[in-house]
Amino acid sequence: MKIKVINGANLNLLGKRDSEQYGCITLDQIKNKILSIFKQHEFSFYHSNIEGEIVNEIQNSISRFDVIIINPGGYAHTSVAIKDALELFTGIKIEVHLSHLAKREDFRKVMLTASSCDGYISGFKENGYLAAVYLSEKLSEKVELSTSQ
Repeated sequence: MKIKVINGANLNLLGKRDSEQYGCITLDQIKNKILSIFKQHEFSFYHSNIEGEIVNEIQNSISRFDVIIINPGGYAHTSVAIKDALELFTGIKIEVHLSHLAKREDFRKVMLTASSCDGYISGFKENGYLAAVYLSEKLSEKVELSTSQ
């Protein structure tokens, strides 16, 4: 599978942010962990703090990737543009959040972008990314089984 991992605003500061919410690991360490565990897949990693650049990256992923794993950061709660771009991607889409959003401020419980994804993972820190790759594998197998029957 070809998997695009997109990270949004402030995720470049992981390792410096509130470790209770976000863990102690950096974005590069998350990337290296994914690459070391899931060697059978082709990954492309992208980060931007700029909403429009994230929209461009999603659009550029159409027809080039099977899966998008996205952590839009704070844009998850505000970005209609990212939500709309995700709707154009027809592959598997999983949103990941390091912190447990249901235990956070009320405004973080509104997730615009997640509604354009197949599902979301919240609260498992960096392990959420690993779970998203695993789920992508399982969802891909389900698609392959349904098309072969």
